[in-house]
Formats: sequence, structure tokens, C-alpha cells
Amino acid sequence: MANIRLGDVPTWYEELGEGEPLVLLHGGFVDSRMFAPALPVLDDRFRVFTVDRRGHGRTSDVEGPISYELMAQDMIAFLEQVVGGPAHLVGHSDGANVAMIVAMRRPDLVRRLVLVSGNYHHDGIVPGVLEGFTDEGVLQLLAPRYGEVSPDGEKHFPVVVEKLLRMVFEEPTLTEDDLGRITGRTLVVAGDDDAVTLEHTIALYRAIPDAELAIVPGTSHLLVVEKPDQVYTLIADFLANDPVPTWQPIRRARSEYSVRS
Repeated sequence: MANIRLGDVPTWYEELGEGEPLVLLHGGFVDSRMFAPALPVLDDRFRVFTVDRRGHGRTSDVEGPISYELMAQDMIAFLEQVVGGPAHLVGHSDGANVAMIVAMRRPDLVRRLVLVSGNYHHDGIVPGVLEGFTDEGVLQLLAPRYGEVSPDGEKHFPVVVEKLLRMVFEEPTLTEDDLGRITGRTLVVAGDDDAVTLEHTIALYRAIPDAELAIVPGTSHLLVVEKPDQVYTLIADFLANDPVPTWQPIRRARSEYSVRS
């Protein structure tokens, strides 16, 4: 466990395992502790970095708004200063949104990309879902866990929630043309009853040139908690292995690995 200053933010991270570098990007309102079920599957194959982004977990909040672009800049700095080069990126929810922006801005720093329940535009969220985070019961549920590790203390949690809600109601605002700039092999994953609409997830998958799609049955936006073994085994297989040639390619008909003689 260590801290590094990324711009104006002293950022907490942990490094485990050996192998190709892999950075895990947690969702909003939580922190990298959400990846505890992933580590037994991943850290015996990869050099895994878990990072608490600004205003989350063991990384303090700073003055000013939180945005996906700011968090992407933080992650680019992390890849350059700590990892020292390109890494696999695996992001869930807000973490997926940050990961896709990093992949667009700095493709040289991304090996393979996994986007779990991400949305490239704020209108991809199922109507009414975000309003649930303004409920006092949700805040009371999440605040104590935030307070367990945050250097800002539990009483600061409503400030962070207000910043994050302002962000997710207005961001991201990427287009399908923007997504076409993601050059690396990408896995798009979602639950079949996700907070991101299925139509939006399919559009995300179709807009990224070298993308694969997995819909996990019987799961919600929290599929990484509901079926962690299935989700992380799927991710590990994608990261560790090359794609198999397909027998009847349609979307991938021009890909070399898809054509059988």
C-alpha cells in the first residue's frame, strides 16, 4: 500500500501479484475494496493495481468538482508514474467510463480494455435510477463504509455524493465517433437487468472497432458482487488469451483471426 501525488491529489493504491500490469477502476460512491473477490482470480496471473480515485476510499477529496475527464487525467498520470507504461484496464460503472476516456486519450497506455456496466453518455442510464442515490436511506447505507477509510471522515460523504451526482447527471457526453478512437481489443460486459440500458450497451459495443460483448444473465448493475466468480473468470480469460477464430464471422468478417480457410 502506498500513496502518490497525482496533480493536486495524494492518491492511495496497492500493488499485488506479478505479470502483465492490470489496473482495476472501481465504481462511483465506493472504492477499490469492491474488488476483493477479483484478487484471487487475477493476482496470480497479473501485476494488479487497485487505486482509490479522488474523493473515494482512502484518497481524499479536493476543492472543486469531480469529473470523468479529471479522473481520466489522474489515471493517465498513474499509468505513467507508477505502472511505468501500458496496462490492461478493467473498470466497473464510473470506473469503466474513466477507462474508456483513458483509452481514447492515450491508446499507447492501454493494452486490453474491459468495460463493465459503463456508459459513454449520461442518457444511457435507465430513467429514474440516479434519483435513487438522493434517498437518505442509500446515503445512510454507504456513508459508514466511506467513513471507515476516508481521510475526510464520514461527515464529508454528502459533499462527495453531491459532486458525483452533479457529474453523472451531466456526464459523460461522448459520441459513437469518439468511441471509434479506441484501438485496443475491448470486452464490454453488462448485467441483463443493468442500470445502463441494453440498447446503450449494444451501441457501445458496436462503436468500438475491436470489441467483444458479454451479457451476464440474472444480474444487475452490481454483477461484480452478485456473480463475481463468473464475471472475473470471464475477464481473466479475455485478458490472458488471444481471440479464437470464429466459424461464421459477420461483424468480424474482415478480421484475420476470424477467417477460416
